Formats: sequence, C-alpha cells, structure tokens
Amino acid sequence: MLRELFKLQAELNRRVGFDAEALRKNFDPQTAGKWLNDYIAAASNELEELRDCTFWKHWCSEAKAGRRFELHDVQNARVEVIDLLFFWISLAQCVGLSAEEVYNLYRQKLEINHQRQDGDYSMTSKDEVDNKRITL
Repeated sequence: MLRELFKLQAELNRRVGFDAEALRKNFDPQTAGKWLNDYIAAASNELEELRDCTFWKHWCSEAKAGRRFELHDVQNARVEVIDLLFFWISLAQCVGLSAEEVYNLYRQKLEINHQRQDGDYSMTSKDEVDNKRITL
C-alpha cells in the first residue's frame, strides 16, 4: 500500500512542478532543497491546522473550563492527518526515498527506538551515534 501511495503522490506532485521520479534518477541537491523547504512549510501549516482541532490556547474559555487540549473537531483532525501524509510522502521523495527504502529505514530506526527504551533513554546523555548504523 505504501508503494501505491508514493506513486499517487508522485503523480500529484508532477502537477505542481515537482517530479520526484526525475529527481531520484538525476539527484540535484539544489532542486531537492527547494522542494524540501516548500514541503516543510506546507507540513508545518498542516500541523498548526491539526492543533487547531484542539482547545490548545491556555487563555481560551474552554481551557479555563478544564477542557484544554480536548479534541473538538475529530473529522477535520482526521483530514489534517491525511494532509500531513501527503506532505510526509513528498518530503521522503525530496530526499530520494522510495516506499521500500522508507519501510527499511523505519524498521532499522524502530529497533534503535526500542533499544533506547530498554536502556533508560535520557536526553542529557543521548548522542545519536546509534543512528549512524541506519543505512539504505
């Protein structure tokens, strides 16, 4: 299914001028960086729209009534999560990742995350050295 989503997203992105398949065949860091930053900005906006589905403002009347962070618009929250998926796939494509590579990298990172939890993970002692083992 992930492979199909990547294909569909590549088709949509071509309509706006970003050809992920061409970039993957002939990687250009300048083009990749431009599109990466465009999709980072878009994803950031979608995150804000998702947050707006909750009563996150500490000064709003809902928060003062004890409802801070309550999810008040589930339907829109679900759509915003899907919008994030559109941009997440686009971000992966900007750095030249295929669906299969995403899956493989995810599995490697998942193992590291479990090891971190098993080892009493601490932000003050983390060094990211374990991430160096992750490879395509």
